[in-house]
Amino acid sequence: MSHHIVEAKDLFFRYPDGTEAVKGISFKITHGESVAVVGANGAGKSTLLQHLNGYLIPTKGELRIGEVMLTRKNVHAIRRSVGMVFQDPDDQLFMPTVFDDVAFGPLNLGLSEENVKAKVNQALETVGMLHVIKRPPYKLSGGEKRSVAIATVLAMSPDILVMDEPSSNLDPLARQRLIGLLKGFHHTKIIATHDLDMALELCERTIVIHDGRLTADSRTLDLFQNESLLAESGLAKPLSMQGCHVCSGTAKQFQPRTVNHTH
Repeated sequence: MSHHIVEAKDLFFRYPDGTEAVKGISFKITHGESVAVVGANGAGKSTLLQHLNGYLIPTKGELRIGEVMLTRKNVHAIRRSVGMVFQDPDDQLFMPTVFDDVAFGPLNLGLSEENVKAKVNQALETVGMLHVIKRPPYKLSGGEKRSVAIATVLAMSPDILVMDEPSSNLDPLARQRLIGLLKGFHHTKIIATHDLDMALELCERTIVIHDGRLTADSRTLDLFQNESLLAESGLAKPLSMQGCHVCSGTAKQFQPRTVNHTH
């Protein structure tokens, strides 16, 4: 399963304007791991993720997907292994119908028409969106668009699923459905998110990025209990770990108001 491994060695990336967004990051993710990448806005999470599918090429350092080192020449080989779901579904949905969008990748792989139809149906069924197969994407809700964007990636049968802020702008029900869906994807998952409760539920391991550098890489539960580390990285404990201030006695004791009835 070496083709499922993601390894970065001393990775640097500088944008054309001179902004250094990734500064010497190294990590290794093995087959079947679910890893959250967390950090404040502007920490470098999205920039890092865009290397994993070859949308960005490192300025310095190495990134390997399995045995393949990321270079401009072998981007297509990388993208066959890594499926990327962007933060904004509109970046992925550009065809006249949902069917066309989900079929786009498999068609480019040269699959037969029959095979493509089967993959589209299976991917849409997996995300619970088979009923919108004939609709134009612009007529979908935000949650539906997110689900269809995931289906476009699943239809490619990736070994590694990479997601940038998958729960942003989702209502609670759509978010819970997404978590259930991701729990059913048993290959490698790498998820950049501000939603630390989702990270806690889905990922046993978390990488913390701050100012373009990797500042922590450990078991999710251990990291999220380290309040000083989280604070230094512009983060706070997940809500589910903060406890109830009423139960803990930190809230003012509620005093019922008495009403005197005079007759």
